[in-house]
Amino acid sequence: MLDGLEDKNLIQQYLKGDERSLEVLVKKYMKPIYGFVYKNVGNIAAAEDITQEVFVKIWKNIRKFDQNKNFKPWIFQIAKNTSIDFLRKKKSIPFSRFENEKGQNILTRVIALASSNILEKLSDQRVLAVVMQDLTESERKIINMRYSDGLSFREIAETFKESINTVKSKHHRLIEHLRKITQKNRTQT
Repeated sequence: MLDGLEDKNLIQQYLKGDERSLEVLVKKYMKPIYGFVYKNVGNIAAAEDITQEVFVKIWKNIRKFDQNKNFKPWIFQIAKNTSIDFLRKKKSIPFSRFENEKGQNILTRVIALASSNILEKLSDQRVLAVVMQDLTESERKIINMRYSDGLSFREIAETFKESINTVKSKHHRLIEHLRKITQKNRTQT
């Protein structure tokens, strides 16, 4: 619930002219959207292109967003639809179309800053993908639901029909296990 209020406040601040609020929203959702898109298309380059296009669509349509609704489902629906459209068309969007009258393109700058974090973590993600293969299907599902799909612990608990504390405990043990193995792999390379 607090997450939704934070998003709503950021959107309101952006609509009042605070461009940094949009940057915060982009940074907050860049990784979950990228993970969600990558999971759907299975291609790093396509996932990067689609993620950029998602944030262009958000930037173009944020004034139309119904603030009585939650932002997170809206952005994930845009990501889903954009992934489907991208796979049908297989073409990218030219960012020059989104320049203002001064020739500035705030969206390109914001996306570049946020996507640099993704590129830094790609090697870790490759190691993590190998490590994830050793997990059970149920364990992989918990990790994917939390980080790729962006679900809350409550939503995961409902899916597994378990208590939220059980899911949190499993999640914590999995993260510790993955962290140890990932660090071990880093020191070996």
